[in-house]
Amino acid sequence: MGTTITLTAADGHSFSAYRAGPDTAAKALVVVQEIFGVNHHIRNVCDRFAAQGYAVIAPALFDRTSRNAELGYTAEDVAKGRDLRAGVPDAGAMADIEAAANALAGKSVGIVGYCWGGTLAWWGATRTGKFKAASGWYGGGIAATRTETPHCPVQLHFGEKDTGIPLADVELIRAAQPAVEIFVYPGAQHGFGCDERGSFSAPDAALAQERTLAFFAKHL
Repeated sequence: MGTTITLTAADGHSFSAYRAGPDTAAKALVVVQEIFGVNHHIRNVCDRFAAQGYAVIAPALFDRTSRNAELGYTAEDVAKGRDLRAGVPDAGAMADIEAAANALAGKSVGIVGYCWGGTLAWWGATRTGKFKAASGWYGGGIAATRTETPHCPVQLHFGEKDTGIPLADVELIRAAQPAVEIFVYPGAQHGFGCDERGSFSAPDAALAQERTLAFFAKHL
């Protein structure tokens, strides 16, 4: 189990974050939330990485618009999450992610994100120099920014049946970024890695996690 800490971004914004794992760890991860906040699922994700020996921080990006926001996965939650996400400037989210990375200074730091966080993990690779590796799971905004230049190794995961990320978008990313490791999971839907969603696919989640851990073991 982790603890809640307070961090301050470069623009002076103070926000909460979930921290887990050993302070003495040589390797660390910034875990980036979906559009549902740093909720039970994201804390569990952090705890699982912590159990692998990583120091982990998940910044509460929604604190810029609504503090302590934690959502579930109903249609109403999805709509509210989209509204909250729309209220967070991209630059603000990145500032919070960088602050989380700074809090892990002295360690070899990677970034992993899911849904909205999958896109932000990509931007963590392209828009900052804070990370040594980045893994993005079903990031819907990656295709639109696919020509940005990553500053570290990147691994991406997509579901074949994700209605929000067509395979045509995945192929555009693949064409623009031939050095990026991209996996498509046959039959998997958006959010296949979340065991609290109806779209959860245990075999695909386990394989994606195995690949993610191997990727970070190699590059961090």
